[in-house]
Amino acid sequence: MVSLQILSLYQNQLHGSIPDAIGNLASLEELSLDGNKLEETVSLSDNQLRGPIPLFTGFSSLERLNLGLNKLKGMLPKSIGHLAALYELYIGSNSLQGDISEAHLFYLSELVVLDLSSNSITFNISLEWIPPFQLSSLLLASSKLGPHFPHWLRNQKCLMNIDISNSEISDTIPDWFWNLTPSVRSLNISKNQIIGTLPILSSKFDHPLSIDMSSNFLEGSIPQLPSNLALLDLSNNKFSGSISLLCAATSPYLVYLDLSNNSLIGELPNCWSQWKSLIVLNLENNQFSGKIPKSLGTLQSIHTLHLHNNNFSGGLPLSLKNCKSLRLVDLGKNKLSGKMPTWIGGSLSNLIILNLQSNRFSGSICSTICQLKKIQILDLSNNDMSGTIPRCISNFTAMTEKGNLTIAYNYTIYDSEALHTEHRPYLDKELVKWKGKEFEYKNTLGLVKSVDFSSNKLTGEIPEEVTALQELVSLNLSRNNLTASIPATIGQLKSLDVLDLSRNQLTGEIPTSLSEIDRLSTLDLSYNNLSGKIPRGTQLQSFNTSTYEGNSALCGLPLLKKCQGDGGKEAPNTYSHENNIQPDEHDMWFYISIALGFIVGFWVVCGTLVLNNAWRRSYFQFLYKMKDWLYVATMINMAKIRRGLQS
Repeated sequence: MVSLQILSLYQNQLHGSIPDAIGNLASLEELSLDGNKLEETVSLSDNQLRGPIPLFTGFSSLERLNLGLNKLKGMLPKSIGHLAALYELYIGSNSLQGDISEAHLFYLSELVVLDLSSNSITFNISLEWIPPFQLSSLLLASSKLGPHFPHWLRNQKCLMNIDISNSEISDTIPDWFWNLTPSVRSLNISKNQIIGTLPILSSKFDHPLSIDMSSNFLEGSIPQLPSNLALLDLSNNKFSGSISLLCAATSPYLVYLDLSNNSLIGELPNCWSQWKSLIVLNLENNQFSGKIPKSLGTLQSIHTLHLHNNNFSGGLPLSLKNCKSLRLVDLGKNKLSGKMPTWIGGSLSNLIILNLQSNRFSGSICSTICQLKKIQILDLSNNDMSGTIPRCISNFTAMTEKGNLTIAYNYTIYDSEALHTEHRPYLDKELVKWKGKEFEYKNTLGLVKSVDFSSNKLTGEIPEEVTALQELVSLNLSRNNLTASIPATIGQLKSLDVLDLSRNQLTGEIPTSLSEIDRLSTLDLSYNNLSGKIPRGTQLQSFNTSTYEGNSALCGLPLLKKCQGDGGKEAPNTYSHENNIQPDEHDMWFYISIALGFIVGFWVVCGTLVLNNAWRRSYFQFLYKMKDWLYVATMINMAKIRRGLQS
C-alpha cells in the first residue's frame, strides 16, 4: 500500500474519522472522499496530494481539516464554507489560486484557526463584511491581501498569532490594527511595503513573544519595546536614531535580535547582560560608533554576532572570550584597531566563520589562530597585519577534510505564560568576497571554504603547509610583500576555484602542478617577479594575459612572448596576422581534396537512391522498420522499469 497513488472512496456509507495511518501513504496523489459521513478530523498534511481540493459534501460534523504541505491546485471550493462545525482549517503550502470571497467563509462560525499561507490566492472581500468567527490564529503569508490592511480583521478580539507577511500590503498601519494586538503572542507583517512610524510598542502588547516587521519602509526611531520579547526583527527598514530605549526590554528569554540594514546611529548601550539567552545578534549595515561594549561578553549562549559595516572603533573587548558558543563572528568594515587578540583561537574554538576584513588591526597573525579547527571562512584582508603566515595553518581541519559544517540550528522560544517552548529553525548567512565581488551566501554557505589575507603587509614565503588545505575553494594572498617561490605542491589544492597571488614579490617559475587544478576558474599571478615558461596545460593557457602581466621574465602561451627553444626568435609585442598566418600550399590542396571527396561520396549514395526506385523503396522500408523496433524496445524497457519501481 505504500506505493498507492489513487484512493477513491466516493459515495460510500463511511462514517467516523479518517484513521491517522492514511497519512503514511507517501505516494498518494489523489484522494476522493466525497459523499460520505466522515466526522471530526481529516488530516493529510505533508504528502504528495495533487489535483483540486475535494468538495467535502456530507462532512457536516467535520471539525478539523488539514491538507497543508501538499501539491493541491485549482481554486478553494466554496463548499468549504458550509462546514459549519469546522474550527481548524489548514490548507497552507499548496499551489492554490483564484479569489477568496465571503462565500468561502460565511458559515464558519466556529472557526478558530485559518491557515491559507503560501498559496497564490487573492482575497476579494467587501470592506463592510464582518466575519462570523473569532480567530486565534490567522496565517495568510504569501497571499494577496493588499494594498491595504484587510478591514475584515478589525472586529477580531482573540487573535494570538498573526502572519500576513509577503501579502502585498503597501499602507500605513491603521489605528484599529493596534486594537488587535493586546492578546497577540506572535506578529509577522514582514516583506511588505508598509510605511510610517511605530507607536510605543510596550503599550500595545500585553505578552508578546515574537515581533517581525522586517523588510518594509518603516521609519523614525525604534520605540520602547515590550519587556518580555523572545524575538524581535526590525531589519531592512529605514529606522534611524539611537537604540537606547532597547534596554527597557528586560526579557531574560530574548534569543533573537535583528536590527540590521537600517540607519541607526550612536553607541551601543551597555545593558547586554540582561539578555543572557541571546543566540543571534545582527546589527550590521548601520552607522553605530564607539567601542564594542564589554557587556557583550556576558552573552554566553550567543552563536552568531553580525556587526559588519558600522563605525565601531577601538579593540575587541577581552570579555568576548567568554562567548565560547560563537560560530560566526563578522566585524568586517569597521574601524577596529590594535593587535589581533591571541585568545581568539583558544577561547572561540567553535568558530566556523571569522571576518575581520577592512579594519585597522596591526601586528602579526598570531599562531594561536591555528586552533580554529572548525574554521571554514577566515577573512583578515584589508588591515595592517605584518609578519609571516603561520606554518600551523595546516591545522584548519575543516579545510583539509570533505564535508562542511553548516551554521544552522534551532533556537527555542520560551512562553512563560503558557509554560511551553517553541523551536524555530535558523540558517545563517554571510557576505563573502568571491572573485573580487561580495556575494551573500546562505543555503550554500557551508560549501564555501576560503582564506583571505589580501591587502596587508605580510612578508616571508607562502608556507608549503597551505597546500594541506585540500578542500580550500578560495585562496587570496594578494597585495602583500610575500617573497620566494610559489610552493611546488600547490597542485594538491584540487578543490581550488579562486587563486590570487598578485602584487607580491614572488620569484621563480610557476609550478607545473598548478596546471593540474582543473576546477580553477580565476587565477591572478600578475605583478610579481615570476620567470620562466608558463606550464603547458589547458587550464593555464585558457586565462587572459592579464593573469600574468607585470612578470617581465615570463614567457609562453597565452603571452605573446615565446620562450627560448620554442623555435624562432621571440615574437615582437605587436605583430600582423597577415605576416604570421600564411596559407601553406600543401594545406590548400588538402582542403580541396576533402571538398571533392565529400561531393563525390554524396552523389554516389544519394544519386543511386534517386535513380533506382527499388533501392530507394528498400532504403526507406529499412528506416521505418528501425523506427518501429526502437519504439517497441523503448516501451518494453520503460514498462519493466515501472514494474521494478512499484515492487
